[in-house]
Amino acid sequence: MSVIAKLASSLNRKDEVPNIELAVQIASKKDQAAVKELVTHLSDKNKDIQSDCIKVLYEIGDLKPALIAGYITEFVLLLTSKNNRLQWGAMTALSAIASEYPKEIYKELGKILDAADKGSVITKDNAVAILIKLYKLSEYTNKVFPLLTEQLKSSPTNQLPMYAENAAPAISNKHKAEFIDVLHSRLDEIEKDSKRKRVEKVIKKLTVNS
Repeated sequence: MSVIAKLASSLNRKDEVPNIELAVQIASKKDQAAVKELVTHLSDKNKDIQSDCIKVLYEIGDLKPALIAGYITEFVLLLTSKNNRLQWGAMTALSAIASEYPKEIYKELGKILDAADKGSVITKDNAVAILIKLYKLSEYTNKVFPLLTEQLKSSPTNQLPMYAENAAPAISNKHKAEFIDVLHSRLDEIEKDSKRKRVEKVIKKLTVNS
C-alpha cells in the first residue's frame, strides 16, 4: 500500500494524527522506500499532499535523522518555495538532522540564513535552532557564533526571548560577555514587559554563572 494513501489528506482528516502515526511507523521500520516516496510527492500537484509529506518527513527526522539525511539538497531547494508550508517544513527537517549531520548542514548555511531572512517566523525559528545546534559542536562554535549573534541583533522582539533562552545554556565562557552585550543592546526595543523580563532573566543567569 502506498504511503500516500495513509496521509491525513488522503484519509479526509483535518488533523495531523495520521501523519504523526505514519512517521512513527516509517521510522520504526527504517522504511527508506517510504521516505523516497514522500520526497517524490513534495512536488505533487495537490498542495495538501505536499504539506502532509513534509510534515511526515520532518517528524521522521526527529525520530531517525539518518532516514532523511540523504535529502538535504531537496530540502534546501524547498527553502525558496512559494508554498510557505513547504518552506518552513523543509527548514524544520534540516533542523531535525543538524546535530547528527553538521558537516552537510554547515555547507548549506548561506542558503539557510538567506531563507531565514526572507521567510516566515517558523522558518527563522528553525534556522536559529540550526545555528544553536551547530554552535554546540566544538568544530563549529567559533564559526557560528557571529552568525548567531547577527540573528539575535536582527530578530523580531517577539522571538528574541525564545532565541536567548534556547542559546544561553550552550554559550561558552569565551562568548558570554559578547552574548550578554547583544541582549543588553536589544532590551529597550522590547515593548512587552513579560518578554523583556525573560531576556533580563537570561542575562542575569549568564552573569551569575560567568
